Amino acid sequence: MNTVKTVRELRAAIAGARSKGKRIAFVPTMGNLHSGHVALVEKAGQRADFVVTSIFVNPLQFGPTEDLDKYPRSLAADQEKLIDAGCHLLFTPDVDEVYPDGMQGQTLIHVPGVSAGLCGASRPGHFDGVATVVCKLFNMVQPDLAIFGEKDFQQLAVIRKLVRDLNMSIQIMGEPTVRAEDGLALSSRNNYLTANQRAAAPALYACLTEMASAIRQGERDFAKLTAKGKTALRKAGFRPDYLEVCEASSLRSATADDPDLVILAAAFIGKTRLIDNLAFSLAVDA
Repeated sequence: MNTVKTVRELRAAIAGARSKGKRIAFVPTMGNLHSGHVALVEKAGQRADFVVTSIFVNPLQFGPTEDLDKYPRSLAADQEKLIDAGCHLLFTPDVDEVYPDGMQGQTLIHVPGVSAGLCGASRPGHFDGVATVVCKLFNMVQPDLAIFGEKDFQQLAVIRKLVRDLNMSIQIMGEPTVRAEDGLALSSRNNYLTANQRAAAPALYACLTEMASAIRQGERDFAKLTAKGKTALRKAGFRPDYLEVCEASSLRSATADDPDLVILAAAFIGKTRLIDNLAFSLAVDA
């Protein structure tokens, strides 16, 4: 695996791969890699001939009170994981490389609709930062396909719309959330949890599965269902940010007639904010 820090080096390496007729897959990350990231890289290797991964902690998507400086960074360990996963090229740019003129005057990309609620409401400007950096990285790498985890369900919806609206010829693939044995979605933020918080954290996914079960059994009073879910989360030690049942593609509030649903949640346990989701189709159950 080759590691580069500049766009010039990145493009030269990719040009070399393309000259040999190789199909390029891209996995953008913010580092501190876990098994979920590794699964994305391995999937990329199954779908393409040359796998590019980026590690860039993007300041543009962090709010003023969020944990940019505390975000875990573990480059040496990440490189070892990527080599084992079959990555060919790692791009680790500095902030000045991605934003050479600074971020104050940076052109921003806003993806309307799917970015509006949920994390978009709780973290104003977050998805503008995500969409902007992903668009820049796509232009730098120019991959044939890019792979993202479904744990960040709203982010994936934003990126799909971004690519569709801007006519990018990039195939976007979502990969299922990788979970610990007790159901907790793997996340870099899990590192912030105390032992007691980690023991309680699986209640977030348990809440989603219970709600999905109730819907499959015919419950359609989503307001009642989410209220009950929030109560369960509070009893487990969480402070809910949001818990919503949405139509899976548009992320609008679900109606009783929608066949494809996703339950999305964000909740604090201590100072750590965890997110999770569960998507399912009632049409399959019918």
